[in-house]
Order: sequence, then structure tokens, then C-alpha cells
Amino acid sequence: MDATFVLVHSPSVGPSTWTPVAAALRARGRAAVVPSLVDVGVGAPPYWPRVVDEVVASAPLGPLAIVAHSNAGLFVPLVVEALRGQITICLFVDAALPPRRGSTRAAEPEHLVFLGSMADPDGILPRWTDWWPEEAVAELVPDEAARRQIVAEQPRLPLAYYDQEIPVPAKWDHVRGAYLWFGEPYARVAKEADERGWPVTRIPGEHLHQVVAPGEIAEWLISASQ
Repeated sequence: MDATFVLVHSPSVGPSTWTPVAAALRARGRAAVVPSLVDVGVGAPPYWPRVVDEVVASAPLGPLAIVAHSNAGLFVPLVVEALRGQITICLFVDAALPPRRGSTRAAEPEHLVFLGSMADPDGILPRWTDWWPEEAVAELVPDEAARRQIVAEQPRLPLAYYDQEIPVPAKWDHVRGAYLWFGEPYARVAKEADERGWPVTRIPGEHLHQVVAPGEIAEWLISASQ
């Protein structure tokens, strides 16, 4: 039985960063679901249990391939623990790579300084695409309609989301893993995945390349999960 792909977007953006790939997978006869994490930053911390709850609630029974993009990679160990026995592989796509055990921060201290400079008096950040110049966002997603959808659905996360400590259950990586990276910002993480003995592939592109080339990314997901 083929695994269902559970495509987990970064809570910084929204599900439309994965829906084109989900459609491409279904066109190839594979099941795919895209949990929505746009509300996980509402209310007080901790935020990570809400991420896990949303992913688990969306996952059907049967074998699953967890696919994480960007910041969503940090939550994979908790999802593996929650869905133990169902996960056949963890696929990281231009994503943060959690440690093998212990805990991890949602953002490095120097990145928190950058984010803190943008937060409003209530500690709420602008939307992720508002962190960058418009021309940089247009390079990420050249298609205007797709870009408008991505921009419109983004949440405004609290700074506290990035300041949270996320538990990492031991032995989460007892299942297979594979890593796909697009651009230089994730070269170091890809090297770490390689050092863990995982298959590592590069498809050159920007950080949201899965929106630009969904068919190519779907083909990689299917191949990596075999």
C-alpha cells in the first residue's frame, strides 16, 4: 500500500505553498493531504502542540510519508512520535533539520533580534512576505495569482512563536529520511543530512520552488519514498 503524503507547510506561511504539489501527486495516482497551520499562533504559548494536533488530525489511517518545508522541519520528531507506527519516511524539503534528541529553538538568537525589530507593540510580526522587498517575493513566486494567494493566507505570528523551545523525542529518526534542497541558505543543512547517511538531492531554485515546479517536486517525493 502506497503511503499518503502529508505535506506540512511552515506556520510562517500557509497551505497554498503545498497545494500545487498535492495536486501533482494526486494526478500521479498518489494520495496527499495538506494540513492548515495558519491558526497555530493564536493565543498563548506553547505553540508546538497545536502544530502536532493539526497534522495528526489531518492524517488518514495507514502508512504516511511526512513532508516538511522550511520551519516545519522542526516539528517532524513530534509528529513521528504522535503517529508512531504509521510513518514510513520523513522527507525534508528546503527545511530546518531537528537534532536527534533534546530540544531545539524555533529561531536562532541572532534571528530573534532581526524579528524583534519588526514586531509591533503587542509582539505581533508582519506577514512573512512583508519581511522582504516586493521584488524579492516576486522572485520567489513569479506567478502573480499564486503569489497573491500565498500572501493573502499568511498569518501574523507572535514573536513568541519564534522564541519557543520545541522538544525533540529521542529515536524519532528510527524511520527513513531524505533531504531535498533548493538554494544556498540550506546548503549547510543538506550537508548535515548527508552526514546522517540520508539521501540528499538538490533541485536548484528559490525557497518556494515547490510552488514554481510542483510536478518536479512531486516526482522527487515519489522517488524518495520508494
